[in-house]
Amino acid sequence: MYAASSSVSAPPRSLRPRPGGSGPFLDPARPTAPVLGAGRARRVPGVGTQPLSGRLDLSGPQGAQLRTAIASVHRICPEFAPVQVLRRSGRSVLLVGTTGRSTAVAKVLLDHSPIWTERIRHEIAAYRTFVRHRPPVRVPRLVAADPDNCTLVIERMPGRAAALQRHPAEAPPRADIRAVLGAICRLNAWRPPAGTFEAPLDYAERIARFHELGLLTDRDMGDLQKLMHSIAHTAGRQGLGQFCHGDSLLSNILLSPAGPVLVDWEHAGWYLPGYDLATLWAVLGDAPVARRQISQMAQSAGPASRDAFLVNLMLVLTREIRTYETAVQRSMHDTAPAAPAQAHPGAASSGEEQRLLLRRLHDDCQLARKAVRAAVGTR
Repeated sequence: MYAASSSVSAPPRSLRPRPGGSGPFLDPARPTAPVLGAGRARRVPGVGTQPLSGRLDLSGPQGAQLRTAIASVHRICPEFAPVQVLRRSGRSVLLVGTTGRSTAVAKVLLDHSPIWTERIRHEIAAYRTFVRHRPPVRVPRLVAADPDNCTLVIERMPGRAAALQRHPAEAPPRADIRAVLGAICRLNAWRPPAGTFEAPLDYAERIARFHELGLLTDRDMGDLQKLMHSIAHTAGRQGLGQFCHGDSLLSNILLSPAGPVLVDWEHAGWYLPGYDLATLWAVLGDAPVARRQISQMAQSAGPASRDAFLVNLMLVLTREIRTYETAVQRSMHDTAPAAPAQAHPGAASSGEEQRLLLRRLHDDCQLARKAVRAAVGTR
């Protein structure tokens, strides 16, 4: 949701070649199983940008939009004094301000289309649940919320984002990754009371939709359905299911001396085991050691959890490919027709970064596909 700043810092890490065995299907007992994540190291810049920030400017059309957002916040939190715009997009605006002696962050939805309305209401419901049932990780305290007007106010937590990009251009420090994985594992082991959270992802529907879009082949769909059937059979006996953050990007995790803080709970709920780990694996393309550790963690609970992780990984990687293919197409559309003097500064560079990232995602997806097929062969 936001990236706070503090004096906590770490030196950049140098890139290292990817060792073998860093993939999601890592089983020493099965030497024929494909190894994911192997290959030469590449510096693939992410396409995310640092959150924009600046002093409040209430003039012009954007100023009018800000005044409307501030009015929405004041309806539920009259003492909120806005100080700075932390981030603004076409969908929402984040404001930093004070509430008495505390600092708070207000999130106001600008795009009230059904999908975004549902997401912020889901996030509000999560923060309200955390008031009654505290998770085993640090989360911001809820200050005020209005699901009808899609407005949320939470305390601003100290710390720095584990990464400012969705796909970090360089491997994060190992200490950061260790702290992140520890927090995610504690969260995944949490069992909130029944009825407090739902299952945000319909796996059968997602697989079918990606197949219809041509992102999954017929064999991909068949293999994933076989694994889903096997997982469902095991779940009937073991009650397989895991509470996940649902969007465990490094940019959604703040690091502070007191420990990691998780923000942006729009997708929290029950998933097949390993969804958060699959998300981290997908975005840590330049951290082979971390990928190998994630792979080992995913298979530590047995074949069913391993298979669930592979299903999650295929869906996460396919979603990322779809997202960045759209971004590349948009970049090409924006830069190709324009005269050099009219082209957006850095647009070509950004487009090249997107294409490099997309190439890596396709490589990762091919490796995950091989691992899925190998897992089906063991059933």
